[in-house]
Amino acid sequence: MTAHFQNFIAGEWVAGHDATRNVNPSNTNDVVGEYSRASAADTERAIAAAKAAFPAWARTTPQERHDILKRAGDEILARKDELGRLLSREEGKTLPEGVGEVVRAGQIFLFFAQEALRLAGDKIASVRPGVDVEITREPVGVVGIIAPWNFPIAIPAWKIAPALCYGNTVVFKPADLVPGSAHALSEIIVRAGIPSGVFNLVMGRGSVVGETLLKSRDVNAITFTGSVATGRKVAEACVGTMKKFQLEMGGKNPLVVLDDADLKTAVECTVNGAFFSTGQRCTASSRVIVTAGIHDRFVDAVAERMKGLVVGDALKAGTHIGPVVDQNQLDQDLSYVKIGQDEGARLVAGGEVLNRETPGFYMAPALFTECTNAMRISREEIFGPVASVIRAKDYDEALALANDTEFGLSAGICTSSLKYASHFKRNAEAGMVMVNLPTAGVDYHVPFGGSKGSSYGAREQGRYAVEFYTTVKTAYTLPI
Repeated sequence: MTAHFQNFIAGEWVAGHDATRNVNPSNTNDVVGEYSRASAADTERAIAAAKAAFPAWARTTPQERHDILKRAGDEILARKDELGRLLSREEGKTLPEGVGEVVRAGQIFLFFAQEALRLAGDKIASVRPGVDVEITREPVGVVGIIAPWNFPIAIPAWKIAPALCYGNTVVFKPADLVPGSAHALSEIIVRAGIPSGVFNLVMGRGSVVGETLLKSRDVNAITFTGSVATGRKVAEACVGTMKKFQLEMGGKNPLVVLDDADLKTAVECTVNGAFFSTGQRCTASSRVIVTAGIHDRFVDAVAERMKGLVVGDALKAGTHIGPVVDQNQLDQDLSYVKIGQDEGARLVAGGEVLNRETPGFYMAPALFTECTNAMRISREEIFGPVASVIRAKDYDEALALANDTEFGLSAGICTSSLKYASHFKRNAEAGMVMVNLPTAGVDYHVPFGGSKGSSYGAREQGRYAVEFYTTVKTAYTLPI
């Protein structure tokens, strides 16, 4: 029998008006479960519950918030293998990647458990004699969380944990495509002792649940991760109701490989950044900009390295790359392979559908050469295992090509030159810069975010998360 999972509203598990089937992309005959979809009315009840719970939760002690977040983090880490398997089963990233993501989620909760104890303010002297000035941070209120499908537990964790840490209440809408990990995380938060109404889970379609969150004047802030097109709609709606908002959107991330790079390091950075997690990362290295002296050797070495990559069932040992998340994403990836060929790029490896023992959405990672930065495959986010190699004559041209994009999330360089590494860190137009490392992969305790069309608003993660989840109050006192 297929298990059925419910929404969590106002301290109770409640059924939705219908349900979505959560299917394993490694084996479409395997149904992970049926997950209730919330209606607009369900979402409004969740918002009302969060609003009602906010005054008391905002005034809880740092110790109370710490203890709840710590219990949640401890349980996540204790169940990392079980939760990692669930994640890989529903999303398609390999089991080691799934377990790694769960560990990151647990670490995030433990980090913000400590941050609850470290929230600080300032007490300074006024320019007026005898007057005291206090500057404190207060929670913003009800936070609507709209999460994507590609990191179904880590991204919810890095939104939910700081929201609760700083005294906000939460209405959480996970991606309709992969609700399993989000539901398991919600169960953990409930078991950790979260008071009624403080945390609410409303699964379902963006056109129903998401729209209700955006339109409600009782939601004080929205944090969103997803596509650029949807992010713009979120921004417009939030401005209309004067909500605070934070957007993490697309990327077309460059990895520059200079002539003096260590070839093995450059190849591993490329393969990891472009193809692991099936390329379904906003920080993936989708443009590889290579200077002329190393270009041909580099392309040959990457193509050779790709021959050893095993594409298969995400849960099987030895799999390097799992399936694409669903048929729609597979169709999109394949369409871009055709677009690249039509544009005149040379398909060196991969790009075809693969058949495996079980029915799934398998695709061989694709490597294009002879690309220009004007091609669609070099400008538009594909969100799949497709990489374009662009030739540059020298460092200056490589940097110009790297910055010639509407996105600015992550950028990387492979070089043995301290001069070029230092210059690139300063001049790459991206929120995150990597030297001799893949463009994908960041620590849980540091800020995450980009520039240009990739991000809007305060940074996520680390101590910088306080900027979005709190507001500053200035208070004056004249002792009498």
